[in-house]
Amino acid sequence: MTGRISIVGSGHTSFGKREDRLEDMIVEVVREAVEDSGVDPAEIDALFLGHFNSGLVADGFASSLIHQAYPELRFTPAARAENACASGSAAIHAGMNAIRAGQARTVLVVGAEKMTHRSTEDVTHALAGAGYQNDEEERKLSFPQLFGVAVKEYTGRYGSPLDAMARISVKNHANAMKNPLAQMRKEFTFEEVSQVTNKNPEIAPPLRLSDCSLVTDGAAAVVLTTEEDAARFDRAVRIRAASHVSDRLPLQGRDFLAFEGPERAFAMAFEEAGVALDDMDFAEVHDCFTIAELLIYEALGLAPKGQGARALEEGTVYRDGALPVNLSGGLKAKGHPVGATGVSMHALAYRQLTGRAGEMQKDGASLGLVFNMGGSAVANYASVLETQKT
Repeated sequence: MTGRISIVGSGHTSFGKREDRLEDMIVEVVREAVEDSGVDPAEIDALFLGHFNSGLVADGFASSLIHQAYPELRFTPAARAENACASGSAAIHAGMNAIRAGQARTVLVVGAEKMTHRSTEDVTHALAGAGYQNDEEERKLSFPQLFGVAVKEYTGRYGSPLDAMARISVKNHANAMKNPLAQMRKEFTFEEVSQVTNKNPEIAPPLRLSDCSLVTDGAAAVVLTTEEDAARFDRAVRIRAASHVSDRLPLQGRDFLAFEGPERAFAMAFEEAGVALDDMDFAEVHDCFTIAELLIYEALGLAPKGQGARALEEGTVYRDGALPVNLSGGLKAKGHPVGATGVSMHALAYRQLTGRAGEMQKDGASLGLVFNMGGSAVANYASVLETQKT
């Protein structure tokens, strides 16, 4: 075996406020992914679930809920991966490692989260648990407040990023209009999102409501197998590279704005894949807050540090630009069911690269970039995906 892994099937619920249980969403995407791939459930060697939870649901032992989808999955090894908002990508890496270790040939990876049944206060508290708890000041910060600090620091160092952030919000909501699975399929004007109003209040000054990703229910799944075995499936996408970089959890002692973890993850993925940024046809990146997407532009090298707005001004990241970013609508408009996010990115990239992304489709796309992040640029996963001719 070459050691390379391929995606051969995907499943994806709609994202948003859903009435079904975590278990129901998991079963739904498992069945869709298995049917999409055409794999016999009895051939699946291992199961991995990306799931953050942090008290959001009572299901503290959720990995074996995957078994509910098919009787043939009973007794298949199952495990949960948790790495904050990058839990989905952590599960994908666990699945890839099982294949590379020779313990499996075909693996099913699911990402799922149920959030909307809890109050905003409860969700904010649960997510804050992914921050550093052993520092009195950091412990007080919710994630909106944490990224609000990033906006203030950016303003002090480079000038206000607020207009660029508003343009990112407008772009991603416009993209979501073409994604039937997105939570908020609603367009906004620059004026609506750039101004602080009753409908667009400051959540964590100067961070506005329109700068924040959505509390979401949803699940996604992918079927992984060896590059060689992928030849027998109808559609395959090769994972040409997959990098994982983890930084220190405390903010103290690192430059948050530098986004050094993401920058290293991108560099490692491009080197492993033997490609450059200019080769990418599209990117799905972790816009938990609009300032995060702006910092990702700079970490990618789309613009120098402090000049991320140029990627918007020059049209680079728009649908018809050189590197469309978040054609799905991103976390900002598609939604952010924490454990599902990384799997969702890979599932939708798989559909892009097999020409089945519907209105989201980028014509001729053959190379895509995925970036999923946990915490304040702490857990960083970058993947380069490539259409595989079967």
